[in-house]
Amino acid sequence: MTLRSARRWLWVAVAATAGALVGAAWTSPGYEHAPTADTRSATPLGGEFSLVDEDGKPRTWSDFRGRPVAVFFGFTHCPDICPTTLGELSVLLDDLGEQANELQVVSISGDPERDTPGVLTGYLQSFDPRIVGLTGSEAEVDRAFSAFKAYRKKVTTGGGDYTIDHSAGIYLYDRNGGFAGTLDVHEDMEVRVNKLRRLISRCESSGRWPTVFDAASLLHADKERCRNRLGLNQHPAARGSVG
Repeated sequence: MTLRSARRWLWVAVAATAGALVGAAWTSPGYEHAPTADTRSATPLGGEFSLVDEDGKPRTWSDFRGRPVAVFFGFTHCPDICPTTLGELSVLLDDLGEQANELQVVSISGDPERDTPGVLTGYLQSFDPRIVGLTGSEAEVDRAFSAFKAYRKKVTTGGGDYTIDHSAGIYLYDRNGGFAGTLDVHEDMEVRVNKLRRLISRCESSGRWPTVFDAASLLHADKERCRNRLGLNQHPAARGSVG
């Protein structure tokens, strides 16, 4: 078995084991009121934030321009929904093959009190290494959740411990940071991977969505077309703020 195959089976096992508990989790204290993303709002979902990643590097929402982004909100002490989602995202990235390198997956912690960069580093080692974890101060995390219209609430569980209610959806954004929909944990994996393929191959500047998923086209012609339209193939000095 190759290292890639071993990792994939690990992600599948994590997702399957934790996923078996998800149904019960929604009826247990601390999860019964956790909503999914409110995609019906006319207010734009997403906005500027200033957080740090698992390496302690400052990150802003603008840093991710030029690539489609999938944003998930969770926390490292989450017993089931978060590891399930991150495990499934890891499998989806594997299913995308080379296309996955065009997508940025971001996990924003709703528990900055416990989720330091060091804690995120250890936690994310169980998942695809391309997933970026973000945390920050209470005020910075509040700002990020507010910008994305995401929900979080600290819930005391007894014995001085607590859990975090939080939005459970995965928010999708195009290369310019425009809201492009969601992934739902109840959707079939094939539905979700096709949503990601469409997102990756979309060139926001042209406003065109491809209808045929031809791997060679998506990995070469469409990618180059989008990068040229967005100025991503120019020398960095000539791109200005586009990165």
